Amino acid sequence: MASTAAAQSLADIPTLAQLYRSAGRRQDSSSTGDFPPSAAINARVGLVRGDITKLRLDAIVNAANTSLLGGGGVDGAIHRAAGPGLLAECRQLGGCPAGEARITRGHRLPAKHVVHTVGPIYDHADPRRSERLLRSCYEESLKLADSSGVKSLAFSGISTGVYGYPSTDAAQVACETVRKYLDRDSSALERVVFVTFEEKEVAAYSEMLP
Repeated sequence: MASTAAAQSLADIPTLAQLYRSAGRRQDSSSTGDFPPSAAINARVGLVRGDITKLRLDAIVNAANTSLLGGGGVDGAIHRAAGPGLLAECRQLGGCPAGEARITRGHRLPAKHVVHTVGPIYDHADPRRSERLLRSCYEESLKLADSSGVKSLAFSGISTGVYGYPSTDAAQVACETVRKYLDRDSSALERVVFVTFEEKEVAAYSEMLP
């Protein structure tokens, strides 16, 4: 898996199809379920381990809080890398409810835009509600990026940090929602990248991606 020690362009990030080829593996076409492997989709999906703030893409997705004013983890890292202009622009948005998304410029980031989405705090008493909100985060981020002319989009893990969403379950939601969205003929997105940082996320996406 690639590293993001310095700013990386889209050409530096391997697609799933390229990862298969470099490992000398074939996609398991015998897979069952709602989403069997697709060579066409795997040529549009990438996987990289590293720092999402270093990616030179059309847009990156920030796992934000409802205020959109920065916080810990990836949210704080994105705000620090983008500089005060991002905070000033976010103040004008008036926050964002869980399950929705907003878009801003990237400011000092290599990425042109930031899509901010607010994931759910995982509810052990009502995991289905948490799943619905998390699916909505991915769906709304994809739709907003598409409607804004974004061709390349990177996701970090949403709700898998202090919000407590189990990494494997979150990766399954992410992979299924992105796959379903890219299957639509109407989507103009050319590349969607999953960015992992912690080892638990690497293992989760490795298990869930075809």
